[in-house]
Amino acid sequence: MAKFKILFSVVIFLLSFALQNFAQSLERKDVPEKEKWNLSDLYPDEASWNNDKAGILKKLDEVEKYKGRLSENAETLTTALNLYFDMVKQFYRFSEYAGNLSNQDLRNSNYQSLTQQTSHVGTEISEKTAFLNPEILKMDPSRIKSFFDEDKGLAQYKMFIEDIQRLRSHTLPEAEEKILASFSSVTGAPENVYSIFNDAEFPYAKVKLSDGKEVELTSSAYTKYRSAANRSDREKVFKAFFEKYGMFQNTIGANLGGKMKSDWTYAKDRNYGSSLEAALNANNIPAEVYENLIKQVHNSLPALHRFLDLKKKMLGVDTLHYYDLYTPIVKKVDMKFELSEGQKIILAALKPLGENYLETIQKAFNNRWVDYMPTAGKKSGAYSTGGAYDVHPYILTNWNGDYESVSTLAHELGHTMHSYLSNTNQTFVNSQYPIFVAEIASTLNESFLNDYMVKHSKSDKGKLYMLGSYLELLRTTIFRQTQFAEFELAMHKMAELGEPITGDALSKVYYKLVKEYYGSDEGLCTADPYIAYEWEYIPHFMYNFYVYQYATSLIYSTAFAQKILTEGQPAVDKYFNILKGGSSEYPIDLIKKAGLDPLSAEPFKLTMDRMNSVMDQMEEILSKEKMD
Repeated sequence: MAKFKILFSVVIFLLSFALQNFAQSLERKDVPEKEKWNLSDLYPDEASWNNDKAGILKKLDEVEKYKGRLSENAETLTTALNLYFDMVKQFYRFSEYAGNLSNQDLRNSNYQSLTQQTSHVGTEISEKTAFLNPEILKMDPSRIKSFFDEDKGLAQYKMFIEDIQRLRSHTLPEAEEKILASFSSVTGAPENVYSIFNDAEFPYAKVKLSDGKEVELTSSAYTKYRSAANRSDREKVFKAFFEKYGMFQNTIGANLGGKMKSDWTYAKDRNYGSSLEAALNANNIPAEVYENLIKQVHNSLPALHRFLDLKKKMLGVDTLHYYDLYTPIVKKVDMKFELSEGQKIILAALKPLGENYLETIQKAFNNRWVDYMPTAGKKSGAYSTGGAYDVHPYILTNWNGDYESVSTLAHELGHTMHSYLSNTNQTFVNSQYPIFVAEIASTLNESFLNDYMVKHSKSDKGKLYMLGSYLELLRTTIFRQTQFAEFELAMHKMAELGEPITGDALSKVYYKLVKEYYGSDEGLCTADPYIAYEWEYIPHFMYNFYVYQYATSLIYSTAFAQKILTEGQPAVDKYFNILKGGSSEYPIDLIKKAGLDPLSAEPFKLTMDRMNSVMDQMEEILSKEKMD
């Protein structure tokens, strides 16, 4: 729903998954056709794409004629919305072609021209259709109800209209809305200031490693060396990196404090009880979902603490330190897969989701929905995009034959299946879905893949590596992201209570949370004092209540996977309510229909059961190795 309300700064690549860069020396012409996507499913050639542009602009002119007329009668509203969404559907396809074409070779100036044209058209659509939401918002609910009774063709827009109407109590008179809008460039300043300072002007620390090499600790260098094999190197890297941030805690704290105060000003001016309520209302998610996440993760800390104890034993250290957390619990096992082998593994791993699910994935492989190989000029990383409603989703990935390549493809296929099933089961207006549910589909696929790989591993080392990698994912995504979410909530509450938000105050709050999560006072993991400054390094705090969704998505997907494995087809059928649901219902309602209550303890219990099961398996293997 939010996608249509935001309207349209040309956001086609709905879902993305970052990957490590690697050399892309292969030329595209040398890649077999079956390993490249087939964009002719979108348009046979560039001339057809250009012709469609004229058609979109013509429809846009038609839509604009309805400005000021939406409340005339039911037929007028239905006709206007039919025109609008037909144009938007066409624009999505138009945008997807240009974006995908450009991403297969970012060096091509002609392709760049297509994306610029797309951006221009998207901006024109945004400007000329900006009247839609305000006019619908102003309409009296009783009049809208009568319209639905008069014109059955309006039924498909029920959720779209309802989603706009529910914001009535949080929308100000037109003059006041203009005043608030005029401050948008000012309220965006803290994010810009942080980005410029952190990415361009921050005076990075330097350290000399045990091999004599001097390293400047840029953000990427810190990410690389924080998992160094030499423990003294890790300690040096962490200490130098965060003590340098500590020198600027007052500056960064004041900037972030301004962001918190700005969020609260907007929230209370729009009649919200808190910044959290205002942020989550975009997808009609109750604040209780966020609060329950924090509560249940605190209840689940014994599982994290068990993991920390296991990690300490496997690393062979007397005292586990925070700087040890990014060292892999198990040494990486070198695994290589041909593309065809990886595809077969994915199909075998996803069998629990049923034959129809697998048949569609096989269709994606056979009919060239995927662009696999890293080639010169190609966009790095991976994404899945399902914007072409009448065609099919596309996946871009960069296959290099390791396990991460297989896992990434499985992840993106989860997004692709979500888009495909939403597109084929919903009208276009209800086919999009928010991030809150998007990552459920992708991470559930990864969970099944991990299960399969563990069961079919030919060595205990391979099993330990897969199990250990999965544990690290749970630690960083569930516990770390929830810790961030709790810190973010604490900052916003400081603003709401009128408490001073200083760098020193924020460091104290953050350090207290770190020690609580990682059991520092119980001797489980020592968080050295400089860890108090870690919050300064996290850019997500500039994005209003975003990080919690990383945790909820993985918790729900893990719980759904457990239900599917124990309950079989009935659980699969329920789960498909999410994949097929699009935005026909609010995300919380779709999750409930799929068999989980986000306000209950059940998804957290199922996820912790899974985490403890993984640790049981690891300890069993380690015990056997010790006996041998």
